[in-house]
Amino acid sequence: QVQLVESGGGLVQAGGSLRLSCAASGRFFSIHTMGWYRQAPGKQRELVATITGRGSTNYADAVKGRFSISRDNAKNTVYLQMNSLKPEDTAVYYCNANILITSAFAPYWGQGAQVTVSS
Repeated sequence: QVQLVESGGGLVQAGGSLRLSCAASGRFFSIHTMGWYRQAPGKQRELVATITGRGSTNYADAVKGRFSISRDNAKNTVYLQMNSLKPEDTAVYYCNANILITSAFAPYWGQGAQVTVSS
């Protein structure tokens, strides 16, 4: 069974930094795009950043220049380095990965990591 396990959330003051990690485990052939999404209270889940297997990245406008996504393919892990955090970045952050199990890629989600930024 494939699992995505997140770590690294927490409480930080505005202007601070946090790093999220998400590791995929289980039996699968490969991982294509990995990414991070977030959901604030009362709001819909939104894209934060994605990265393909070859390292091409995409960011939401709200985090460009402050957040950086990276991955270690040997460890099946994706990271999100968050700098210059703002109170509006407060949300539950979810890891996502498109994983090839048998003959098709399917999306998997992590359990979520709470990030709280105090003003």
